[in-house]
Amino acid sequence: MSVNYRFIEATPDEVFAVLANGWLYPSWVVGASRMRDVDDAWPAEGARIFHSFGVWPFLINDSTSVLEWDPPRHMKIRARGWPIGEAHVTLDVKPRRDGCVVRIGEDAVRGPGRYIPAPLRQPMLHARNTETLQRLAFLAEGGAAEG
Repeated sequence: MSVNYRFIEATPDEVFAVLANGWLYPSWVVGASRMRDVDDAWPAEGARIFHSFGVWPFLINDSTSVLEWDPPRHMKIRARGWPIGEAHVTLDVKPRRDGCVVRIGEDAVRGPGRYIPAPLRQPMLHARNTETLQRLAFLAEGGAAEG
């Protein structure tokens, strides 16, 4: 499993406000390019968002579902991106000084991506999630989820 950490100058509630807004998903998830729909129940466990990944005109439509939702501490999702496969992604948030530390862990669980050897797969996920946390920080610190 690839694991990244980042200090964010926002409260855990502000981070979870971004995560709770399914329409913001492609703003912080590297590779997601647009949203198509968000279940009314999002982010309740079992709810899904419907997104596309890739670069237009080469887009693939898929979905992500919530496996665990415990704000403002923990979220676990199943991110689908077929034909590459599926990944479990966990986000854990802990308050620190004037903000919080966010830990993101990700690994392939189904599909061809799972068969890429870990020594090759983990550095790619680590690099991608460094940028993912940067984007999440920009949104949370900038108040993107405020009314």
